[in-house]
Amino acid sequence: MSSTSDKEVVFAAIAHEISTLSGARCGPRPLSRVPGGSINECYQWPCAGGVLFVKVAARATLPDFEAEAAGLAELAAAHALRVPRVLAVGHTDDAAFLTLEWITPGARTPDCERRLGEGLAALHAVTAPRFGWKRDNSVGRTPQLNNWADDWTEFFRERRLRPQLTRAVAGGYRDLLEAPGQRLLESVHLLLADHQPAPSLLHGDLWGGNWLASADIEPVVFDVAVYYGDREADLAMTRLFGGFGDCFYEGYEAVTPAAAGEPKRRDLYNLYHVLNHANLFGAGYARQARESIDRLLSQVRG
Repeated sequence: MSSTSDKEVVFAAIAHEISTLSGARCGPRPLSRVPGGSINECYQWPCAGGVLFVKVAARATLPDFEAEAAGLAELAAAHALRVPRVLAVGHTDDAAFLTLEWITPGARTPDCERRLGEGLAALHAVTAPRFGWKRDNSVGRTPQLNNWADDWTEFFRERRLRPQLTRAVAGGYRDLLEAPGQRLLESVHLLLADHQPAPSLLHGDLWGGNWLASADIEPVVFDVAVYYGDREADLAMTRLFGGFGDCFYEGYEAVTPAAAGEPKRRDLYNLYHVLNHANLFGAGYARQARESIDRLLSQVRG
């Protein structure tokens, strides 16, 4: 969007498409930009009867928005945690958009966190016959492969770690990550030895910025990267950047107690997200990834 007039044209086209797809007549431009998003432009958009939450990005982003909408629908069907309702997903000549219900935030109380933990445990109780999902999606801007697999170790090594390591090496971190990363890939089966998780329905990108308490203090999750995998992968990420208190973990474990060895697997599962942050945001995360790889390899040697 090179100028104010260009933006107005793009906004008007988006408003027309949202009105057509959702049946809710939209204003010709958003009310305001919603802060916090580092991947897409997010807006509060007026419509008949209230406001909408609208993500906007380049038209090429449409498959990512379609996959996100499908992921939200998958989580909604589980009836375990509230997610924003998808109202429209589509494109104009210049942009792609995803339109969701607007959820007014409230306070993250201890009870709300406890119910978030209970709801996540209920989500993880929804399982599939295999690991993966019906379509690929993305985690941030990074493609996430979800081809079905019977074996969790194979899935996590080939669909999660290897693509991120390959991208990091190609992106300038060869000296830092290539050799130790290859040794780690060859050791994943040892780090997950005798661990046979069920393929649980996962949020997939569950850090503290991807949930909120609604105005009526109901936990809501969003910005999903859905697939069926080890439930511990979601739990591990909740500890990577913070944003989840003791009440959350107490609520989860009251429904589903922790499995033996779970703390030892956290570093491995979180390496996927640290590598993704290196690929998206730069060298500080690449060094953090190397530290994680070294710790994991020391477990194998030890």
